[in-house]
Amino acid sequence: MSVRVVVGGAVFDRGRLLAARRSAPPELAGRWELPGGKTEPGETPQAALVRELREELGVEVEPLEPLPGEWPLKPGYVLRVWTAALRSGEPRPLQDHDELRWLPPDRVDEVDWLDEDRPAVAEAVRRLRAAEAGADDTGAAGADAGASGAGSAEVTEGIPPRTS
Repeated sequence: MSVRVVVGGAVFDRGRLLAARRSAPPELAGRWELPGGKTEPGETPQAALVRELREELGVEVEPLEPLPGEWPLKPGYVLRVWTAALRSGEPRPLQDHDELRWLPPDRVDEVDWLDEDRPAVAEAVRRLRAAEAGADDTGAAGADAGASGAGSAEVTEGIPPRTS
């Protein structure tokens, strides 16, 4: 049996991580995840991440590097996560989510993450903290993750869903 990859995005912007609250299916609704989705046949994880975040959140991202590991989801699916930098757009919950939040590293535990996302969130936070401390040697990821401008310690509460 072949395994289908679900790619998640640890999206960084100004020293914060983007969290998305699921609205469906019922067994996942209300829990938080790193946004993303299923790869299509022949599609790379990076291309799938760009496509999924454009469709689900209306943003353009640049995939940077994969986080180590993969996590089993339902039978036949595994989660792989890439760090990504927000390049354009303001994230809005267009599909599959009803709320988004930008979380600084010290506030990521304030949401109820899906169990499968927790290891990737922990690694993403480690990278954000390393970048802020100037100790990140991950190249472009460090430049984007560590750009913690004024107000980065604040959570952007409840980015509203797009109504049109």
